[in-house]
Amino acid sequence: MPILLVAGGSRGIGAATARLAAKHGYDVAVNYNANGQAAAAVLKDIEASGRRAVALKGDMGREADIERVFDDAAKALGPVTHFVHSSGITGGVSRLDEASAETIRAAFEVNSIGALLCLSAAIRRMSTRHGGKGGAIVMLSSMAATIGGAGEYVWYAASKGAVDTMVVGAAREVAKEGIRINAISPGMIDTDIHPPGRIEKLTPMLPTGRVGTAEEVADAILYLLSDQASYVTGANLRVSGGR
Repeated sequence: MPILLVAGGSRGIGAATARLAAKHGYDVAVNYNANGQAAAAVLKDIEASGRRAVALKGDMGREADIERVFDDAAKALGPVTHFVHSSGITGGVSRLDEASAETIRAAFEVNSIGALLCLSAAIRRMSTRHGGKGGAIVMLSSMAATIGGAGEYVWYAASKGAVDTMVVGAAREVAKEGIRINAISPGMIDTDIHPPGRIEKLTPMLPTGRVGTAEEVADAILYLLSDQASYVTGANLRVSGGR
């Protein structure tokens, strides 16, 4: 029975992934940091699909919370076989030289260091080297890592560039240990991560003339988690409408 843990699963792309995974037969552990009501709503939808679900509060930038969330997911549902890292913060919008050190550090704590710690925790539980049965991992990157985030959030783009690198390296390390690791790079997606007015401002510049939906990204994530992607690892799939 596939058991999926979604870090940052209460809102946006993480929530869409959790809901879709339930429809594909996964039991789902939904991690959230602050919004318990949103997590409860996702759980309700998962259970309506006939699957088991649990909500787990934890800061995915803190090692102790990460370890506890993985352990609690296993206690509630069984050993985690699939993991999606969808936790991330942008830290506001400005030029780099106008951003505070605190803003920059916070983004790297969650988006880069937290992602590395989550990846390590997942590998230690899934790898055949550690007695696990293997599995699949998808890390959420961003097209910002390619575009650079100029004039908005260079630090966020840099922190997501670290995700691109860790996916390639870790995927090669564990390729013979039953684990596939891939990245998804969403472009402009209609979620509440954007400040007011940003979507409307940038939509006319997009090749497709529209933003994407969280559900469209979730479709790609579920493909990478599935056995249909059995020979795909270390890849970075852009879901960006050509941006």
